[in-house]
Amino acid sequence: MTGAGPLFAEPLPPLDVSGRLDRLRETFPKAGVDGLLVTASANIRWLTGFTGSAGLLLVTSERAVLTSDGRYRTQSQEQLAQAGVASVVDIVIGGAQAQREAMVAAWGATPNLGLEADDVTWSGQRAWDEAVGAGVELVPTRGCVEALRQVKDAGEVARMERAAAIADDALASVVPLLVRAEAESVTEAFVAAALDHAMRVRGAEDSAFETIVASGPNSAKPHARPGDRQIRSGDPVVIDFGAIYEGYRSDMTRTFCIGGEPHGELARVFSVVAESQRVGVAAVAPGVVAGDVDRACRDVIAEAGWAERFEHGTGHGVGLDIHEAPSVGPGATAILAPGVVATVEPGVYLAGVGGVRIEDTLVVVENGRRSLTMFPKDVPL
Repeated sequence: MTGAGPLFAEPLPPLDVSGRLDRLRETFPKAGVDGLLVTASANIRWLTGFTGSAGLLLVTSERAVLTSDGRYRTQSQEQLAQAGVASVVDIVIGGAQAQREAMVAAWGATPNLGLEADDVTWSGQRAWDEAVGAGVELVPTRGCVEALRQVKDAGEVARMERAAAIADDALASVVPLLVRAEAESVTEAFVAAALDHAMRVRGAEDSAFETIVASGPNSAKPHARPGDRQIRSGDPVVIDFGAIYEGYRSDMTRTFCIGGEPHGELARVFSVVAESQRVGVAAVAPGVVAGDVDRACRDVIAEAGWAERFEHGTGHGVGLDIHEAPSVGPGATAILAPGVVATVEPGVYLAGVGGVRIEDTLVVVENGRRSLTMFPKDVPL
């Protein structure tokens, strides 16, 4: 299907939220805390189902308290009920001062309060230190919730697979525009906007990140922003994009050659990157160290003489955030396990020639891996 309109009508399996607070509590002794003040919005959503743009979540061994402002009074109640945690999370609605006071009251005099160090600013830490008083030590923590988020359950994978299917179909609808690009003076920005629109009308909540469309010399910039350059025959065109469905994201990159097969050095770049990506995908399996997946991709490119032109990590985890654990890069130590979702996206970028990147989002399964992104890698234009 490549027409407009939502692709799917069938419901997805429910998200299993109810046990996540207890799983977080089990991490407290190792983190050296008696409770955690969760401030990162994606972590709050994962633990409670609440999607508001303003909120704080305090989790202790005995209770959990969610605070937000009046905009989210009804939404917070509905979403926590839908997630199955309404009976175990208290909700406090009020202004910023009332929220802070509610958190301090709920915390009391318990000695060690964890803060999410990657999310709390220096000024925020000072404000909380003043609020909780001299008897409470603030403890910086990293990755308490993120480590739990790394392994996805069936409901999370289903949402990411749907986001990927939306993106696959959206790209199929835009390919004819690439075929006509030179004749119709199509720009990078126009293709990016068409792709974003195609995802939205197919049911995506939004783009997973700012869509990259980089043509000709711009394709040699790994994160080029789409501009007013007109796409021409012979151009390599890197398209890196994804969709969001019920909060979960997809990520895929395809590189096209406009007007036919690539020639000269660019043809070799296409071939080497395709082989690097194939080898990297094949390396993904339970028990594999993430850094070994990176090395598998990097060795192919290094053997071709372009080690210095593969200028980023091989991949990253994906979920509620577009970049999350595990990292798949040089020296990465995470061990892949069933349910981990990560990308494999090697690339080679030659100034004055062009760049090629190929990326799939994969879920680790018991016997290897399964690709969530399915769009073909060898579409002739």
